[in-house]
Amino acid sequence: MKYTYLFFFCLGTALATILIINPSFTTSDPDTSDPYPPQPMPDRIILSWSDDPATTQSVTWRTDVSVKDAFAEIAPADPSPDFPAKATKVEAATELLVTNNNAAHFHSATFTGLQPETMYAYRVGSDGNWSEWFHFETAAAREKPFTFLYFGDAQNDIKSMWSRCIRQAYSTMPDVDFLLHAGDLINRANRDEEWGEWFYAGGWIYGMKPNIATPGNHEYGKDEQGKRVLSALWRPTFTLPLNGPEGLEETVYYTDYQGTRFISLNTQAMYADTATIQPQIEWLERVLEDNPNRWSIVTHHHPVYSTAKGRDNEEVREAFQPLYEKYGVDLVLQGHDHSYGRGYNLQHGSSRKDKGPIYVVSVSGPKMYNLNFEEWMERVASNTQLYQIIRVDGDYLLYEAYTATGTLYDAFELHKRENCSNRFVDKAPKEVPEIISIPERLQEKMSETEIEEYRQRFQEYKSRSKSRKKLEVEGLMVD
Repeated sequence: MKYTYLFFFCLGTALATILIINPSFTTSDPDTSDPYPPQPMPDRIILSWSDDPATTQSVTWRTDVSVKDAFAEIAPADPSPDFPAKATKVEAATELLVTNNNAAHFHSATFTGLQPETMYAYRVGSDGNWSEWFHFETAAAREKPFTFLYFGDAQNDIKSMWSRCIRQAYSTMPDVDFLLHAGDLINRANRDEEWGEWFYAGGWIYGMKPNIATPGNHEYGKDEQGKRVLSALWRPTFTLPLNGPEGLEETVYYTDYQGTRFISLNTQAMYADTATIQPQIEWLERVLEDNPNRWSIVTHHHPVYSTAKGRDNEEVREAFQPLYEKYGVDLVLQGHDHSYGRGYNLQHGSSRKDKGPIYVVSVSGPKMYNLNFEEWMERVASNTQLYQIIRVDGDYLLYEAYTATGTLYDAFELHKRENCSNRFVDKAPKEVPEIISIPERLQEKMSETEIEEYRQRFQEYKSRSKSRKKLEVEGLMVD
């Protein structure tokens, strides 16, 4: 399968034996029950890609430790209920993971030799304990229009508050091809109940639509030596490409999808261990330099330019922005700052660079920070849960940001030129004002001085926005 968590093996083996003998046994605190216990029936079923999306599909799921031999079955989807007779069975790889609440087996399988642009039906499980049949469709082996959903941090109150966002997103665009998560899917890295909430919120959507995910700082917890390390649940939960630098497997990787290269970088690893910075820089340059695709979209958790007051990720900017500029990355999708900002790399607000990427920072969960109104920002939102729908069609890319209640809040178009630079067209709805007020619950924690500073920053931002619009009207900005 993937890397096996030897750290947990000895404890896990003993615990698994206890669980089989006494299923009521729990490793949680005495006053805490396990809200999402594993069962013989598969749960946490999620699609991802570890190889070519046109000819392969990976799936991962969880059961209790009584299931030692697990399988996945696949057949071309057919409107007739007789399609299971044509199914092929694939043996799954299985690994044991012991969490704060339980011991479970995580299983993964990759379907290979699939036909491009074909709908398949699949199920996972074992004798007597099979999931329902899911559908997925393989990618085209060529450039073809597609659409995906992008989510900033879910992180907190995932079941109660983030669920509405992902479900509204899917309701808005049910024909979406896949989902992209820009880190901080959960709040506490190794709390199994939070991963349970994340799967509760997305439910069967994960089993129908593949997922691209990059880790955030909250996917990292402390080990026994106090060092920040990747969640023990990350790699068993996803089956992602192994084409990144050694030691950063399934966190730094790329996937090519219908004319676009999607790149995941691990910015939290940079802060946990500076030795991971240079390998990512060197790997990224190779991946961008040798890129046969028309578009390049990068996702990582910490923003190149921050949206929240008091934040600045200089290490990320110094490591990656020169390569984004050099190789013409089109779009950088980020999280971390619990507010919304979209703009160019306008360090001085004087001219728009047409070869650099557009940077987006977004948040889909309920945790919110105050905006900083920096010069790079051209559209902002405070205290607002959002999701994004991004469409790619040949030389055309359409970006749309929606509120959790389904209102279009921001939009822009990119039109690819012959020299590979982009013409930018701002499509933000003029009838929808920017949401910038400080909610009362946050004002209560702020001093009068802080509130006045916020107002001043906002006035400066509005002044810059008016100046930019005037320049655009006069034709003085690169379009």
